[in-house]
Amino acid sequence: MRAATAGDPPIASGVDEMYKILAVGEVLWDLLPGGKQLGGAPANFAYHCRALGADARIVTRIGDDDLGREVLERFRGLGLPTDTVEIDPDAPTGTVGVEVDAAGQPRYTIHEDVAWDRIEAGPAALAHAAEADAICFGSLAQRAEASREAIARIVAAARPDALRILDVNLRPPFVDRGVIERSLGMANVLKLNDQELVVLADMFGVPGPVESSVEALSERFGLRVVAVTRGSAGSLLFAEGRWSDSPGRAVEVVDAIGAGDAFTAAMTLGLLAGRPLVDVNRRADEIAAFVCTRPGGTPALPESLRGGL
Repeated sequence: MRAATAGDPPIASGVDEMYKILAVGEVLWDLLPGGKQLGGAPANFAYHCRALGADARIVTRIGDDDLGREVLERFRGLGLPTDTVEIDPDAPTGTVGVEVDAAGQPRYTIHEDVAWDRIEAGPAALAHAAEADAICFGSLAQRAEASREAIARIVAAARPDALRILDVNLRPPFVDRGVIERSLGMANVLKLNDQELVVLADMFGVPGPVESSVEALSERFGLRVVAVTRGSAGSLLFAEGRWSDSPGRAVEVVDAIGAGDAFTAAMTLGLLAGRPLVDVNRRADEIAAFVCTRPGGTPALPESLRGGL
């Protein structure tokens, strides 16, 4: 395994502009023991991209109900545009029951037949996808056929040079090999955690040490970058034959909700800016660790973490 160093060439050439980022997928309310929090990996990702200086938005769908109207209000408060938020006249806004264990790790009960199962590839979504520097999508939002086909169309509308990031989000019973394989075929960047890596390695017949599994998945699906988050043990990035290992940092964990999404956001902007792999990994890990110290998935980032990407 060859390690990345600060002198390694960048993944891409950075330019002085506001990057356009599009997230596609679920938005929902996490019903936590202490009250509800706005959630859904794509929404968390879009928020953190916006907080880090990008022109970010989310394509999603909410119900024509009080919870849906509260989503719009919260998005406006967070500075997220709402022009790509669809409103379903029949299905309710998504909700998820969340229990947090003694280690701060969440356990989810995801309710079905909700608005984000009916995402459409409308004109606004396709237009923003065509302009995006990066588009991020997950596996959970593809559990229903309507959203699955819409997400495929939206991702396909992205420019050939855009980052197409698959943020694997395995939430049983919504784990489908066909969906994951098709998604990997659409992506050029894969982000997953160490437990999800074990599942994918077994699913695609590449079990073994982390490094060999990652390299095999990268080669099989033509991935430019693979990111593996490991909780308190830090994170691994693999790109173009090079590795970066960030060992993590000790923090007092309140909950881990949204930490992976913050990591993906920081990683995305670091890659777009052409930062050295080791710097991308360190910064993304630092921001994810901070999110673990605050409740919910969208805490305000301190000024010290908003710069430098």
